[in-house]
Amino acid sequence: MYVRDTMTADPYCINKDTKVSVALDIMNQNEFHRLPVVDSKGKLIGLITEGTITESSPSKATSLSIHELNYLLSKTPVEDIMIKNVKTISPDAWLEEAAALMRAHSIGCLPVVENDKVIGIITDNDIFDAFVNLLGYNVKGSRYVVNIEEDTYGLMYKISKCFADRKINITNISTYYGPRSIEIIIIAKDDNTEEMKNVLIEAGFDVISAESRN
Repeated sequence: MYVRDTMTADPYCINKDTKVSVALDIMNQNEFHRLPVVDSKGKLIGLITEGTITESSPSKATSLSIHELNYLLSKTPVEDIMIKNVKTISPDAWLEEAAALMRAHSIGCLPVVENDKVIGIITDNDIFDAFVNLLGYNVKGSRYVVNIEEDTYGLMYKISKCFADRKINITNISTYYGPRSIEIIIIAKDDNTEEMKNVLIEAGFDVISAESRN
């Protein structure tokens, strides 16, 4: 899965002269948590987030009134507080590359840049949604978890053949490499979970979980 398949395309962007109060209004009205900052040619030059606004605002211990605080925000351009060294990613990058980059730098989003222009934005929530989708969490059917000690040649074929021989469609399959063993999670469209569990056991597989999700 590529970044372009999961990102939000054509995100709302602002310029460096936009006042912080205006940027905050845009975020509140549209339920945004961050806004890319671009120049006149659409090239990314910064990023402003709820966090950067909070960090740049006077503390609660300030003697300034609400009116004075609002006035201060209305006079401050986002250029003064925006993140300038912004991590970005290509729309043709793998989704896991985006996840690894965000994890490595402890950030919640990546502007997606192509030909020096912002064409999208991908967030940690987009990653979570893709993860849920890849694991088939919302797919109706049965969920089987098979435990194996070693990943051997032809293993996936043997598992899928158990389902294919009974004309049962596998909708999702994923592999989790744990510290001591490997778990294969299968989501299949079948009505008799217990029977399919026994088929897998008879084929020599260690089925640690089998449940219907219809």
